[in-house]
Amino acid sequence: MPKKKPWWQRFSRFLLRLIGWGLVEELPPSEKYILVGAHHTSNWDWAIGFLMMASLGLKPRWVGKDSLFRGIAGPIMRCLGGISVVRGAKKNFVGQIVDVYNDSKALVIALAPEGTRKHVDHWKTGFYHIAKGAKVSIAMAFLDYSKKVCGIGGHFLPSENLKSDMQILKEFYEDVVGKFPENQGIVRLEA
Repeated sequence: MPKKKPWWQRFSRFLLRLIGWGLVEELPPSEKYILVGAHHTSNWDWAIGFLMMASLGLKPRWVGKDSLFRGIAGPIMRCLGGISVVRGAKKNFVGQIVDVYNDSKALVIALAPEGTRKHVDHWKTGFYHIAKGAKVSIAMAFLDYSKKVCGIGGHFLPSENLKSDMQILKEFYEDVVGKFPENQGIVRLEA
């Protein structure tokens, strides 16, 4: 008999259905992976994404610059899943996050490779280098506003070939439509 899902997970699924959204559940088998979310075009992505992640039983973490974690905000940000990183020329962002993965038994970090809600002509690749360095899968999370479907639609371990792995991502996300399609970033490497 399958284990009963927690009340908050069942309630989140109910809310998703209530607002007309479907859910795709192709989660990696591991408890450690990078959750790539695209296309990030609206502040509504946070609300729908939160319901999606709660519906899947996920409590992903997020990354923020160390200044967000100073003073009284620090404990609040950490309670909300934040991981502090030191940004700067002498600090290795990817290395800091790889260290966090290596020190964790279970960890899902959600990242938006577009880095903004505005249109960009290429994706940032930090998520890819983190996944390679930590030897974890990349899970492809999405919010398709045209079909009102969200979830995780697949996952893969990064190979030694960044271009071929970006092609996997491009093929997956090419039919996903964000809330504001004109703001969708292009799934490609920086020229």
